[in-house]
Amino acid sequence: MTPFSREDWEDLLVLSQTETAAKPLIARLLAHWCQAHQAEAAALYLDRGNLLERECTHGAREFPDIYDLAAPNPEFARGLALVRLPAGALLYAPGDVPLADASTLLISEAAKALRLQRQLKEQRFQANYRGVELEALYDVGLKVAGTLDLEQLSEEILLHAVMLLDARRGALYLLGPEGYRLQRTFGGEAEAAFEAHDVGLARFVAGGEAPETLLPGARHLLGVGIEIEGSPRGLIAVGDKESRRGVGPFRAADRRSLGLFANQAAIALENARLHLQALEKERLEREMSLAAEIQRQILPKGSPDVPGYEVAGWNRPAAQVGGDYYGFLDAGAGRFGVALGDVSGKGMPAALLVSTLHSALRLLAERDGGVGTGFLERLNTHLADSSTANKFVTLFFAQLHPETGELDYLNAGHNPALLLRRDGHLDELGSGGVPLGLIRAARFESQRTELSPGDLLCLYSDGITEATAPDDEEFGMDRLGTILSSYRDMPLAELIEAIDGAVTAFAQGHPQADDQTVVLVRRVG
Repeated sequence: MTPFSREDWEDLLVLSQTETAAKPLIARLLAHWCQAHQAEAAALYLDRGNLLERECTHGAREFPDIYDLAAPNPEFARGLALVRLPAGALLYAPGDVPLADASTLLISEAAKALRLQRQLKEQRFQANYRGVELEALYDVGLKVAGTLDLEQLSEEILLHAVMLLDARRGALYLLGPEGYRLQRTFGGEAEAAFEAHDVGLARFVAGGEAPETLLPGARHLLGVGIEIEGSPRGLIAVGDKESRRGVGPFRAADRRSLGLFANQAAIALENARLHLQALEKERLEREMSLAAEIQRQILPKGSPDVPGYEVAGWNRPAAQVGGDYYGFLDAGAGRFGVALGDVSGKGMPAALLVSTLHSALRLLAERDGGVGTGFLERLNTHLADSSTANKFVTLFFAQLHPETGELDYLNAGHNPALLLRRDGHLDELGSGGVPLGLIRAARFESQRTELSPGDLLCLYSDGITEATAPDDEEFGMDRLGTILSSYRDMPLAELIEAIDGAVTAFAQGHPQADDQTVVLVRRVG
């Protein structure tokens, strides 16, 4: 065994004092070690978790980059011996090596120093990488957050997630009423959908094994959930991290990075969702505003001039558009028609049926020349064919002969009209059939009464009589009759104001639940 000479020691001492000469120092020590032990070749390996990674070699023989102590490669292990060191191992051929030999101890200590140096370098790299990562996440977050279009945003999120983690595959899922649905994919196919409470998917997001169908063919998968205040909104999944040796598993730091990115993606997706909601709300408001304007055009703009009579109408919808309708019609031969209807429901569907009712009433009244036995039957058939099964209309239609005061009327399931006689007696003009649109083959019966001078006819919708106080008591027909009796001689516009004021006072601030409509006809001479 050849000991180190003085020159050797001086050379090693100089190398050890040079900051960047750690690897040359190891190489020199390994060369001396082979010379001292007559070894053909040797390699120094450092610990890398459960594996050994080659650091330095001496001699012509090839040594593997990675040496698995648990399952060594027989081809490389043949003819080699192993000396385990605190920080790694020596793999050499051939010869016996005394463990107490000074050169072996020097290599062992140098290996420990080199491993420590590597660890410090790795920590510095991780710190620098962390800074770069956070800066990249910030830049990516700004770019993603600046997109409000959901389709474009989904593509941006997935592409940046794949680039951030150097992944070959990726998929973005968004959670909706029907579960997780695939929004975007990158680098290959992905499962189209998962149930909202899929156990395998939840296990995968928590760090477990991925469902086999998630990214078919991917060897390594990583996924994190997209959440807003603890509420799940979606999932980002990436597969097969790029490395110098092909593809490999994702690191713990990758999960943290993807989790941070998912937080930014969640905010961007929530902003996009709120933006879509705002656009949809704005669209609906425009449509409702247009419907309200159309409905205002349908309702009378004033009172008709009927010699010997006063006529007035008033309507207040519970919402922007309503389901109540009233109108005045020319029934021909000097006759005057008045109608008040109430469509079931509210909002846009009710407003559409009001428009249908308005058009049909005018066309049928002109064609039939007034109230007849088939008038409401034809109207009923038309409405049944024009509306859905759960829609119907209650209607009170009256035809007045101004000269004689004769009043022919049809009541299709509507509230009884009130006829206040000059002597104070109050008559109710009740129903003569079911609401329109319910039964296609329904039949209706017309009835006749007479308006004498001083008589007052009141048509109204149930929004008046069914208006409720805070204790849920209804305004009722009796209160309406009392107001008509008390203010019967007032101008009709003021009488309508009195009805409105009484109903409003009775409700005591309770929200208006239904459309309110009143039509008054009084014979004055």
